[in-house]
Amino acid sequence: MTPVSTFAILLGGALEIDDRVRALIDGARAIAADGGMAHAPALGLTPELWVGDFDSTSPELTEAFAATQRLPFAAEKNFTDGELAIEQAIDRGAQRLVLVGAFGGDRTDHALSHLLQAVTLAERGLDVVLTSGVEEAVPLLPGSLELDLPAGSLFSVIAFTALGGLSLSGVKYPLDAADIAFGASRTISNVAEGRMTASLLSGRALVVARPHDFSGA
Repeated sequence: MTPVSTFAILLGGALEIDDRVRALIDGARAIAADGGMAHAPALGLTPELWVGDFDSTSPELTEAFAATQRLPFAAEKNFTDGELAIEQAIDRGAQRLVLVGAFGGDRTDHALSHLLQAVTLAERGLDVVLTSGVEEAVPLLPGSLELDLPAGSLFSVIAFTALGGLSLSGVKYPLDAADIAFGASRTISNVAEGRMTASLLSGRALVVARPHDFSGA
């Protein structure tokens, strides 16, 4: 079987490294987006490309990774540094994308853009996961997916449209082909019982998990 080409995209959000993060990036190639390069040393990654306008890059980081190939862009551009890095990974054959540092940080607009873009990338046929170490997210489109979460850990389904026929099993509060209105909070703060299954007939959503949060158990 041909191995899936995985790229870790290093973004500028928060990151707490744990075994789940390490497992997600195991064997991955890496591309850094501007200040996301700061995560590379702790992750043990040497990005093959450094993309961005470099307005979030410290002189110390520039010096530490002086040998890394850079792809500079003007600050006045139509895309975020993260999106540019993702497209570079796709051009290099990425089939699976791990967006590292996709949550938190100083820019809520950037973090929200990462969440929305993950869904559009999944619609393009890419396998996508976002992580901060504290939170993980995967797109949920029509079809089904399985997630291996610690028993008792919290997760939510965040709808970006009205959802038709949402089913959840292996969870504390199961659903069977439920229709969820856009903006409804019914799918917030569920609890995984271990390996869980989510399926959807229509709509777009993200499953956002907190693997170390057992406050709902």
